[in-house]
Amino acid sequence: MDIIIYILVFIFGIVIGSFLNVCIYRIPKGKTVVAGRSFCMSCNKTLSWYDLIPIISFISIGGKCRYCKAKLSLQYPLIEATNGLLYVLVFYIYGWQTSMIVLINIIYCLSISLLIVVSLIDHRTFTIPGGLTKTLLVLAMIGLIIRYFGIERTNALLLDHVIGLFAVSSFLAIIFYVTGGRGIGGGDVKLMAGAGLLLGWKLVILSFILGAIFASVIHILKMRLMNADRTLAFGPYLSAGIIVSLLFGNSIINWYILYILQL
Repeated sequence: MDIIIYILVFIFGIVIGSFLNVCIYRIPKGKTVVAGRSFCMSCNKTLSWYDLIPIISFISIGGKCRYCKAKLSLQYPLIEATNGLLYVLVFYIYGWQTSMIVLINIIYCLSISLLIVVSLIDHRTFTIPGGLTKTLLVLAMIGLIIRYFGIERTNALLLDHVIGLFAVSSFLAIIFYVTGGRGIGGGDVKLMAGAGLLLGWKLVILSFILGAIFASVIHILKMRLMNADRTLAFGPYLSAGIIVSLLFGNSIINWYILYILQL
């Protein structure tokens, strides 16, 4: 039974992952993501349904357009597979014992998908579209309502997440205004506000710390090995920190308290 659940969750994840590729391409161009047929960007041929089956279509046509034989980006199957695997991880970690837990898991999964889109767009354009940060905030609100009325109806829960809304974002907002936007982007501020409402103050602080560590290590390596510019898009690293905190944050905090603080 468990394996069937995981397979269904994975399939749902890769289908959503296919839609994420559409979002990543269209949102920066200001195009709608809910209308218009997909097409090959080399020959402009409208793609059929059998060209759009997540992962399977890419493999079956050898990673090339069925019509013009242009090589397709590995981004498509990688995003689909990554999204599917992360969805499975959410359900593996949080379970599906009740309908309320399943609903919370869906909110977590959709939030992860949104963070994947944020990461790719910010990496390419150095901007985080406001619509994405607003959507994360809405998902966080819905998640908090579900938890409060369906799982844990306590004032402590509300306080934890309301403090989370400001715990990191207010700090980043100060940097944004003091530096005139040169020290941190406004999109990063809004991203961490939504993440704070979603995760609560402990996990959003952890996600920021992890994001800063990821950015420091990875970007220094990119500068030394790939001659990357000093300017970096912080969104992908913050998103990675948020995802890790969502999946493993409580375990990391418990490990830190149990082992590190006792040294």
